[in-house]
Amino acid sequence: MKNISTIEFHTGSKEELLPNFASDFPYIASRVAFDKYMGSFVPWHWHKAVELFYMQSGVLEYYTPKGKQVFPAGSGGMVNSNVLHMTRPLAESGKSIQLLHIFDTSFIAGQQGNLIEQIYITPIIAVPQLEIIPLYPDHPEQAQLLNTIRESFQLSEDAFGYEIKLRGVLSDIWLQLLSMSRPMLDEKGAYDKINDKVKLMMIYIHEHYSEKISISEIASAAFSSERECFRAFHDCLHTTPVDYIKRYRLQIACHMLAKSRETITFISHACGLGSSSYFGKVFREYIGCTPIEYRHKWQDSDI
Repeated sequence: MKNISTIEFHTGSKEELLPNFASDFPYIASRVAFDKYMGSFVPWHWHKAVELFYMQSGVLEYYTPKGKQVFPAGSGGMVNSNVLHMTRPLAESGKSIQLLHIFDTSFIAGQQGNLIEQIYITPIIAVPQLEIIPLYPDHPEQAQLLNTIRESFQLSEDAFGYEIKLRGVLSDIWLQLLSMSRPMLDEKGAYDKINDKVKLMMIYIHEHYSEKISISEIASAAFSSERECFRAFHDCLHTTPVDYIKRYRLQIACHMLAKSRETITFISHACGLGSSSYFGKVFREYIGCTPIEYRHKWQDSDI
């Protein structure tokens, strides 16, 4: 299981770049300890792979275009394919640790278009209203499934037959998730194209964050008006385009502070945040410390 402390993105699509995710074994297991995660939260992102998770400790908030759900220790769930989401721990909840299985559905379905995919996979990943399937231990059926998910992280990669055992347990979990979500699958729901538009706008920001960016340029990237741009960010990301730009620039700044020896002045300009004085002010406001303090914390740690 890989310990994750930051997020990276694919060039082009800007989906999350999943480390060691291979076409012949499209699966990774990861562990996120949020006190050791850059910025202490996972920013807005998406990936084609589904995300099956279990909360080992603490309390985590999951945000999607439809709103927020809270997951305390012992709970878990699944984030559907290509769903925009971000996570942050509750400050007062103590040390938050999350365990994750992230896998392409082909890992359990096999060849694309086959009968297994048609009957068991597509009914979940093709439903627009199904962003997250939450699981809580106070529901007996869900508690049993949560126990299976928790135990699945104990499979040893060195054991004979690990890959087949893993596919087997994930298939069993998937069947139970399909059974539990049937009432939601029967609901009528149309795909909201605003999700695709906001992803195009995010991609534009990710590619041009170091430059001056206007709202009209962001909107044009998704063939939209400025009004539509503001609505897309409000409805999907629950923020404004300007605030998203600022937070993304700070995310890049955090990574550069932790991973490079560049000067504060260089980083502030490279991230599109202008002068070092303005950078310091905004950084303290959003991150809670100065850039220098942040650099010392991360470069002096063993994370």
